[in-house]
Amino acid sequence: MITLSLAQALNAATARGLERLDAQWLLLHALGKPTQGRAWLLTHDTDTLAPAAQATFDAAVQRRLSGEPLAYITGTREFFGLPLQVDARVLDPRPDTETLVEWALEVLNEQTPVHPAPPSVHAELVEGPLHILDLGTGSGAIALALKHNRPDAQVTAVDASRDALAVAHTNALALNLQVELIQSHWLKNVSGPCHTFHLIVSNPPYIAAADPHLTALHHEPLQALASGADGLDDIRQITTQASAHLHPGGWLLLEHGYDQAEPVRALLTAAGFANVQSRRDLNGIERCSGGRWTHV
Repeated sequence: MITLSLAQALNAATARGLERLDAQWLLLHALGKPTQGRAWLLTHDTDTLAPAAQATFDAAVQRRLSGEPLAYITGTREFFGLPLQVDARVLDPRPDTETLVEWALEVLNEQTPVHPAPPSVHAELVEGPLHILDLGTGSGAIALALKHNRPDAQVTAVDASRDALAVAHTNALALNLQVELIQSHWLKNVSGPCHTFHLIVSNPPYIAAADPHLTALHHEPLQALASGADGLDDIRQITTQASAHLHPGGWLLLEHGYDQAEPVRALLTAAGFANVQSRRDLNGIERCSGGRWTHV
């Protein structure tokens, strides 16, 4: 093996077609450095890369070039400011999903402000603790972000996959955040007086089963991506089941595909939800839709 400097190793990786930022993160990972250490790479670019680190880096570069998510290679992903452990048992959390968390926090603040204030004409203040449900939690990203930002809330996270719940449990322990975990296909095993919620959030599968984009996502669990012929099978189940688990005035917020906002709003309206609306992500795409359950 030819010994390379850090700069030479980076240049060799980019010459193979890897994005420079990805190459920097993978090199930092191979060196055991934090991903915030890109400036360190610049000041140490003439350092020699040890053979073991070079072998680790080369293997990581090959995995990334094959399409494997960066988070699976490094084992970590930052989401809403929280460091999460992720692997091929769960989806790689996307920045787009932070739109759902931001909207959820707005809804929660309307129901019970972090700093109590006189209620607005639109707010219906909740007495007692807020109860939140995250459906299809995967790594626990949404549930843990909400619990971190609203420690006063009681958060329940559901997933049909035992493997995914194991990842979520690991993350909850590492972050010292208390979240109830339930294995269930959507709301099937969620029952009882303690399991009625002021907010239900979900980033469910929403890609059509025949969508050609799925071939580029073969490293991630298919059951967390595809949902029937039009990609809406799971959203249909959630919208029809959710009302039985919401307090009056509670919200259901859903992430969906870039072109699904209109049909998802239609499903929410048909299920009896009011104030049905959508939110755009940083790219201006209607990424999330939701509604409020007003029936008693």
